[in-house]
Amino acid sequence: MQLQPLDRMFLALADPNRRGMVEQLSDGPATVKQLAAPAGMRLPSAVKHLKVLEESGIVISNKVGRTRTYTIQANALRTIGDWARKREAAWNAAFDRLAAAMQILEEEPEQ
Repeated sequence: MQLQPLDRMFLALADPNRRGMVEQLSDGPATVKQLAAPAGMRLPSAVKHLKVLEESGIVISNKVGRTRTYTIQANALRTIGDWARKREAAWNAAFDRLAAAMQILEEEPEQ
């Protein structure tokens, strides 16, 4: 099954360890070792989590020598934000229609 980009992002962020890494990266670039340390994670596990984040487009990596550094891909988070804003606008429109319908019912004379 082929996942859409937004689906991959949400799947990647479903794991609390990966969300923690994204939180840490919001402060700036970090190495695998720096990202693994707060969770008490072994490096191979951290690399697997970071691979999921990178494949989803949330982070990008750069390797210099033996050190791989990760950075948040700003456009990815914008994609998630845009999706959330569209859902919020749709919900607000639905609530506005409901409020208008309730107002009409309140104004109708009883029979």
